[in-house]
Amino acid sequence: MAHVAHNRKKLLSRVRRIGGQVAALEKALEADDDCAQVLVQIATVRGAIDGLMMEVLNDHLHEHVVAEASQPRRAREMAAVTDLMRTYVK
Repeated sequence: MAHVAHNRKKLLSRVRRIGGQVAALEKALEADDDCAQVLVQIATVRGAIDGLMMEVLNDHLHEHVVAEASQPRRAREMAAVTDLMRTYVK
């Protein structure tokens, strides 16, 4: 996955921010914070994960589907992405 290696620094930065958000959520739960605030933090973490997923997926689709010259490989990649999305949205 050349696109992941190419964007490694940016992706790792996003993952580290997500880690900070998860740590803040853990602290909020340990501190017995207000449930509304905990829900906001959960939504923030989910949004950050979804954003990361979409960034990697977008790059993957461009590199392994759109730019793929071989139609059979394109079809296999598209099927793999479809399976992934079915799992992701459950």
